[in-house]
Amino acid sequence: MKVLDIGPTSSTNINFLTGMGHGVWMADVVDESSRKEWELPPVEEGGQPGFNTDTFFEQNLNFSGREFDVVMLWTTLDYIPDALTAPLIDRLHKSLKPGGKVLALFHSKSVGPDTAFCRYHLTPTDAIEAQESGTYPIRRVYTNRNIEKLFAAYSNYRFFLAKDNVYEVIITR
Repeated sequence: MKVLDIGPTSSTNINFLTGMGHGVWMADVVDESSRKEWELPPVEEGGQPGFNTDTFFEQNLNFSGREFDVVMLWTTLDYIPDALTAPLIDRLHKSLKPGGKVLALFHSKSVGPDTAFCRYHLTPTDAIEAQESGTYPIRRVYTNRNIEKLFAAYSNYRFFLAKDNVYEVIITR
């Protein structure tokens, strides 16, 4: 399979997945999207700044026509600028094979001890390990309904309540 891991680079994930014979591509969207160079001036005075999505995608998520079987989105959507969220989900839809899966994690709270930005590591068990990886604030908390709207172009969603104020969603293209 071809797997896209969107989050801080995890050598654990690379070794785990390649050891199973899968190809892995990495993209650290949160760190890269926090740079001021992608910000566009507001359209109206006092409005929200825009985001240079075309150039951002060309430089950071250019897959050269590659399609993925699995995307691990982790808690990425909690931390990226609002103007990037819908275009990123659309880009992933175009890059995911029909029937492909997205594993996305979402915080259920915006503040507290379990809201740190983390690098997630796959394990041979059904547990995922989290390692604090940065100091980004959560920009928003999504409800199930918000997630369904964001992924409206996809065919199916399965929601799972996890521990540590994080819930998991498996989304099918």
